[in-house]
Amino acid sequence: MVSTSIRRAVAKRLRANTTPHERIFWRALRELPLEGTHFRRQAPIGPYIVDFFCPAKGLIIELDGGHHNEDDVAAKDLERQCWLEREGYRVIRFWNSEITSDLTAVLERIYIELYGSREAEPTPLKHRRT
Repeated sequence: MVSTSIRRAVAKRLRANTTPHERIFWRALRELPLEGTHFRRQAPIGPYIVDFFCPAKGLIIELDGGHHNEDDVAAKDLERQCWLEREGYRVIRFWNSEITSDLTAVLERIYIELYGSREAEPTPLKHRRT
């Protein structure tokens, strides 16, 4: 397994070199009225670095480009997702095209994942360390 310091350095480099879709999503996510909710970008979890992570809910959000359709990449994504889910995390995925074509629907889905329904009032979430 790769050392924690190396994973942190890689995560920092990824944060500095975000894709256009990640930048759009990050800005929108920060505008979402999520009281007490904290998201991290490019967060190291176990042997992986996830795109976006809400520690309070154990929610991981992955943004996928077209190369994730390739068989070898899709197989690695599945292996990674299974590992994360076995560790107790929930993983939701969005295509980059969803970010550009229907960002509102993406944010609605995240709100539902966090609070249970679109009508639910946001409540402060207890931050947990990972």
